[in-house]
Amino acid sequence: MNPQSAKAKGRQFQQKIRDLMLQYSKGLEPDDILSRSMGAGGEDIMLSPAARRQYPITIECKCQEKVNVWASYAQAVENNPKEEYEPVLFIQRNRHKPLAVVDAEHYIKLTVKEDK
Repeated sequence: MNPQSAKAKGRQFQQKIRDLMLQYSKGLEPDDILSRSMGAGGEDIMLSPAARRQYPITIECKCQEKVNVWASYAQAVENNPKEEYEPVLFIQRNRHKPLAVVDAEHYIKLTVKEDK
């Protein structure tokens, strides 16, 4: 795959994640969640303050057949030097559903059900 095609594939994946976030958000506008240009440093998806209140995460997206999960997750962590937000790595490869990689302790906290 040539570099231009790879960048286009990555850009489409970032936009797919952005669209999913907008679909499940409450009251956010399309300008609140923006996909960054390929090659730009920092987070792959930029969040407005309103979006950050709903999604207190920092995002790294990888659309590759073979992903070094550890290095890619480390990149998500590096995008958050003050450790204000939870790093999330979104990964996808051809003909598979996208996955989200998060810290195990964070995941457990998100999924625990309180007794009623």
